[in-house]
Amino acid sequence: MKIGIVGASGYSGEVLVKLLLNHPRVTLAAVTSRTLAGKALAAVIPSVRGADRGLRFSDSDPVALAAGDIELYFLALPHGAAATYAQALVAAGKRVIDLSADFRIAELAVYEQYYGGHRAPELLPSARFVLPELTPPAWKTEAKLVAAPGCYPTSILVPLVPLLKAGVIGREHIVVNSCSGVSGAGRKLEETFLYVERAESLKPYGLLKHRHLAEIEEQLALHTGAKTIIQFNPHLAPLRRGLATTITVPAARGATIETLYGAWRAAYANRPFVQLLPAGETPDTAHTVGTNRIDMSAVHDPRTGNFVITSAEDNLMKGASGQAVQIMNLWCGFDETDGLL
Repeated sequence: MKIGIVGASGYSGEVLVKLLLNHPRVTLAAVTSRTLAGKALAAVIPSVRGADRGLRFSDSDPVALAAGDIELYFLALPHGAAATYAQALVAAGKRVIDLSADFRIAELAVYEQYYGGHRAPELLPSARFVLPELTPPAWKTEAKLVAAPGCYPTSILVPLVPLLKAGVIGREHIVVNSCSGVSGAGRKLEETFLYVERAESLKPYGLLKHRHLAEIEEQLALHTGAKTIIQFNPHLAPLRRGLATTITVPAARGATIETLYGAWRAAYANRPFVQLLPAGETPDTAHTVGTNRIDMSAVHDPRTGNFVITSAEDNLMKGASGQAVQIMNLWCGFDETDGLL
């Protein structure tokens, strides 16, 4: 089937290009960028030389894209911009996987609180937030528009949801500290993201009201049946790629580390992209960068009565483009691991 990428010149778009050019079941037929229209793909992304199939960037006109024969589009665009394309493409019967935040939050009022006005609110009821390891499979037949999760939410929801559902952990006093590579901010020229500013520097940001907080707490409530408030502390790390999360959460009465791992194994026994490490062996971003895996582990602290849970992923793979391809594979009936590591 023919696939297109709208916004293929950003970091997540570049990773999508590489994954889809090597995918065994699809043909990458269009890459778009308003600023790069007409330029050869290999000139913009030299690492795909020889595998680029002669592709050139085309203009990102939503009406023209909707009129073509491409069956599925990935939207690798900033929030706000993606909604305009989704309107035209969904109306034309195209399948759409959106990597932005435009359709991750079901409640319009919550979206507006964190992001401002929504450009396509009429699509929110039909959009489906899909985290493949957690979302019930009915989405595969119901959806026309899929919202791929953010990188921070993936690193937090995958560890927490099975434990909350099984009653292994408490809902109060959950503290999450996450460190993300600079590519998580997107490809843009700002002083904060210059090499000399970020090298040898670790900086908290977005405290109290980071935009991903709305997505995290909404999904925790939807998956576990009760409101769950977390303290989320994101940090910008001097890494190109990679995301590490540490979660401190009270253990439920009588819960042990064996109970916790039992809940994880029950939830993820047949999931190829969740790797459970032994208790005490903490995950490392160096081992997940370039893969679609999330590695995670936990320990129990008898002194505080807390579980300390850690996870690691590639923010551009399991946190963005790799997960989007995983969603496409499941949606289209391919093997879940096609084109992915």
